[in-house]
Amino acid sequence: MERVERALLSVADKTGLVDFARRLAALGIELVSTGGTASLLRQSGLAVRDVAELTGWPEMLGGRVKTLHPAIHGGILFRRDHPDDRQQVIQHKLLPIDLVVVNLYPFEQAASRPEVDAAALVENIDIGGPALLRAAAKNFRFVGVVCDPADYDAVAGELERQRALSPETRLRLARRAFAHTARYDGLIATTLERLDAVSNTVQPAPLLPERLFLSLERRQALRYGENPHQAAALYTEAEQPVEGLAGAEQLQGKELSFNNLVDLQAGWELVQEFAVPAVAIIKHTNPCGAAEAETLEQAYRRALECDPVSAFGGVVACNRPVDEATAAAMAELFLECIVAPGCTEAARQLLARKKNLRVLLVTRPVWPLREFRAIAGGWLVQQPDTEPVTEQGWQVVTRRAPDPEQWQALRFAWRVVRHVKSNAIVFARAGQTVGVGAGQMSRVDAVRLAAWKARLPLEGTVVASDAFFPFPDGVEEAARVGAKAIIQPGGSVRDAEVIAAADRLDLAMVFTGRRHFRH
Repeated sequence: MERVERALLSVADKTGLVDFARRLAALGIELVSTGGTASLLRQSGLAVRDVAELTGWPEMLGGRVKTLHPAIHGGILFRRDHPDDRQQVIQHKLLPIDLVVVNLYPFEQAASRPEVDAAALVENIDIGGPALLRAAAKNFRFVGVVCDPADYDAVAGELERQRALSPETRLRLARRAFAHTARYDGLIATTLERLDAVSNTVQPAPLLPERLFLSLERRQALRYGENPHQAAALYTEAEQPVEGLAGAEQLQGKELSFNNLVDLQAGWELVQEFAVPAVAIIKHTNPCGAAEAETLEQAYRRALECDPVSAFGGVVACNRPVDEATAAAMAELFLECIVAPGCTEAARQLLARKKNLRVLLVTRPVWPLREFRAIAGGWLVQQPDTEPVTEQGWQVVTRRAPDPEQWQALRFAWRVVRHVKSNAIVFARAGQTVGVGAGQMSRVDAVRLAAWKARLPLEGTVVASDAFFPFPDGVEEAARVGAKAIIQPGGSVRDAEVIAAADRLDLAMVFTGRRHFRH
């Protein structure tokens, strides 16, 4: 292994740098540095050589040009086992550089400021730093490269043990450096789309920019994909805090599968619709029961009443911390997963008896900015349908308006139905689903399925439909089983016929003006 004799340090983020440099210096490793980094190290009592000593050129153009010089890049890219390289190093009096410690100008932080100045944004585009990282990473057979302060301790420890970095370590660090510069360049490319060339101002970030760069790293291997023969893993955005369901703390249970996470996300999104305690029981991304109540236990029991058969082996989502009473109720049934914002100690102890039950806590909720779906040869990208429900534009279109209890039930059902796969129908009472019809090819069949699956009385219920009724038959079927009010987007060419059918059947009907397909 190649001994480390000389290190180049040039960092924007100086976290942990002095302690790391001290450990290098204690090993007799010569420190070479630039600008502010060199000043900090000298102030800390460390001997440092300026880059200008190696290049014979001062820093210039306001610090834009420091390390872009053959004396630096030659010392980094020098192949120690290559005869021609060795001869040229001697000929040009190049000093080999064995370790490069660089992190980049804070472009991402500059771009995230609410009123970023265009000039400041451009000045935060690092040029020399990525060049150094890429040079060192390319020559990983001989050179170590460190771009993340989190690696300082491990790198220093390995050098202290053997005065060299193993080939495995150098390759790992090189991969990280290339991933880091790739993400950095992607951020710059997308951010420059916000720059207006005429006014030289930075515009708000578009939802669907001309280019999208994803930099993802594997966070967790999953048991399998949708089926056991499919491999799967969870990826999160590189170099960013992991939030939302992807950053959930798993308290207990087996490894998560692809399906578990998809169902957990579906349930978590649904229960966030409600301000009062709410529970959703999910099977294959659809709610087989959802309810709100004064307590979480009541909400769980009401959700379970909707379809206790389908709830077996389901995923439960809660918008309140799980307490002992709720945990005791959940323990009565075989469940795959529970997700909640918290869990009391008594509830934890009770649920721990179910060793395979996965319990996850989401303490840093966040919503995705975009949704992605792969198709052959490309990607579909859209804005998620997660905007809070408002009643702006809602209108009663029938002769009879809903009574207060029906209004309460309609509001509840409308919040649930947009989380059901299309074509979607939900029968509900105030705060409780009664029947759910999901994923049907015709809307009237979705009504029939929801009614057929109902275990609770349908008389006096309301119906929510995620899209318009194309014919009166769905409305007629809902009325036949006892529904008294309907909420739907409207917008069919046969709206007049559908409204006439509702009037004939003495149903109240509300149009929302907004569709909620979910494919």
